[in-house]
Amino acid sequence: MADQYAQIGEDSKPTEIPAIRWEEPPEGPVLVLLDQTRLPAEEVELVCTDASALVEAIRSLAVRGAPLLGIAGAYGVALAAARGFDVDEAAAVLAGARPTAVNLAVGVRRAEAAYRAELAKSGDEELAAGAALAAARRLHREDAAASAAMAERGLALLDELLPGGGHRVLTHCNTGSLVSGGEGTAFAVALAAHRAGQLRRLWVDETRPLLQGARLTAYEAARSGMAYTLLTDNAAGSLFAAGEVDAVLIGADRIAADGSVANKVGSYPLAVLARYHHVPFIVVAPVTTVDPDTPDGASIEVEQRAGHEVTEIAAPQVPVAGFEAGGGIPVAPLGTQAYNPAFDVTPPELVTAIVTEEGVVSPVTAEALAELCARSREVTTS
Repeated sequence: MADQYAQIGEDSKPTEIPAIRWEEPPEGPVLVLLDQTRLPAEEVELVCTDASALVEAIRSLAVRGAPLLGIAGAYGVALAAARGFDVDEAAAVLAGARPTAVNLAVGVRRAEAAYRAELAKSGDEELAAGAALAAARRLHREDAAASAAMAERGLALLDELLPGGGHRVLTHCNTGSLVSGGEGTAFAVALAAHRAGQLRRLWVDETRPLLQGARLTAYEAARSGMAYTLLTDNAAGSLFAAGEVDAVLIGADRIAADGSVANKVGSYPLAVLARYHHVPFIVVAPVTTVDPDTPDGASIEVEQRAGHEVTEIAAPQVPVAGFEAGGGIPVAPLGTQAYNPAFDVTPPELVTAIVTEEGVVSPVTAEALAELCARSREVTTS
């Protein structure tokens, strides 16, 4: 079924627009997404009526960010169940839509398990669909609570490492409310520092090639009234050399059992720069991002994206003579091959700390991560 778009009214405030929500109009349940590919120029909602539409939204980055992908995956299973589609098939295609982001598969599994358990118990597909939706909503609420806890723990860590306030924080990609059921991961920590009067400057990496920092993080920072400055990714080194960075805050798409961190490509060079310049490099992510089944960084599957994201500059909101809306402006000779990994992997020895809702791991070791995950499981099952 084709996707539908709904234009958001001009009077709506972006900070009040949820990145994802479930609705039940008369024609049947739908999953409504804020289309992040259209930001910051347009605030447009994408309406998904089945799992295949959601998969396309995930692959096109209309919905993105590790925690939000987990929520979306769970709602996708619920959507398939509620509309009478094959739940096994929907779960399989959803879980594989972005292979590096472990939260996506976690969310899919939680909703699918709830569906299967209720179906085995009652034999009623309608009740089973309701159980899947309840699991998705529960995950959504849990992520909002995790976001608040990470912000609190992250700010406390910044204050411990950098007493005196006036923090100048560099961030990469987008880790705010656009990727979360709450206010985000790394961005939520910076936002907490801002609200406490302790953020002097948020340095926003542009995050090439898709400019999630320029389009999305700057968008959120501006709406939150934060003091921020945008820079190209290759300007970060000069910023460190000038002594203008007090800490680096990033999110994560997967954290291996040994503490290796997969995040948006460009994160690893920041870790190297931070180590050389004696600047804390802090990863902020929920416990669901830790994948004990992935032993180390070399075992993380890194998604390779289309070369045209590098060889063209997309300008979907701006009409350009000679190019159709949604196309790209070539910046390389025709036929140029491009290397375009979506993520890179930072080894644990370059990570100062991993901040989760359950606690802070520092130094980052396999043993400390395993203990944190075990503690989290105890809390979840108690």
